[in-house]
Amino acid sequence: MNVIETYELTKFYNKGKVKALQDLTLEVEQGKIYSLLGPNGAGKTTLIKILLCIVHATKGEAKILNRSIKDPAIHKKIGYLAENHRFPEFLSAGQILYYYGSMAGVEKSDLKEKIPHLLKLVKLDSWINTKIRKYSKGMMQRMGIAHALINDPDLLFLDEPTDGIDPVGRREIRDLLQKLRNQGKTIFLNSHLLSEVERMSDEIAILKDGKLLEKGRMEDFLSVKEQYQLRVVNGKVSLQEVCGKIDIPFTVTGDIYTIAVKDEVQLNHLIDELRKVETTILSIVPRKLSLEDFFIEILDESEKR
Repeated sequence: MNVIETYELTKFYNKGKVKALQDLTLEVEQGKIYSLLGPNGAGKTTLIKILLCIVHATKGEAKILNRSIKDPAIHKKIGYLAENHRFPEFLSAGQILYYYGSMAGVEKSDLKEKIPHLLKLVKLDSWINTKIRKYSKGMMQRMGIAHALINDPDLLFLDEPTDGIDPVGRREIRDLLQKLRNQGKTIFLNSHLLSEVERMSDEIAILKDGKLLEKGRMEDFLSVKEQYQLRVVNGKVSLQEVCGKIDIPFTVTGDIYTIAVKDEVQLNHLIDELRKVETTILSIVPRKLSLEDFFIEILDESEKR
């Protein structure tokens, strides 16, 4: 089941002079962490605002949970953490969740049970009565996630949820989001921290100048076809000599050999030859790009078009 569907979604500002989003079509499956990537001004936040009906599209269609985004009822199933969100500083965490939960239509009897549970989930249970003004940046982000979860949504929109947080805080939020995904919730994430996106996302979409450049599964993008990384203990003949004998290009970084084979047949031929000369293969794994490398490569290719 697709939780989000868009078809040729477009948003122009200033009488068409600013093209914030152009003919965007994508689908987000249930129970996935889907990350939206792109340089500043790519249209990421515009897309989220359209899906939440904060702004209206110039043209195109969009559905959430198989309903038009114009249907007010779907907002009961959505949670939203805005970038640089703010809460009244004179209120405590418990008071904020109570008031915002009430505005979201959550029964007061349910809130009494839900608030302590949510604050424990984001590791703020011991701060329930502390004024927000005393919270750190990381605590504010976790508080924002608790607020986004107050109505037990099926879909979470998170705009830069780990921005400005230290490594420990980022890991805590990453673990929390993966836990929510495992509970069946769908998370639509906008972030420029590519290392964090790489660690937790199932699928990604890359935007630039309002246009979709790439979309798909993370693992499909980061695997480099027919390239492998080997660690070996050389036998009677070195790996370099064996590769040269059967015409396989390679590079060496430390104790890791990166080879480029034509296909699996040639890879297995190499393995057979290494065994013949009593080489011990410690590991052999497909080579992968970092998300940062892939992202920059896609942007560079778009400049050449």
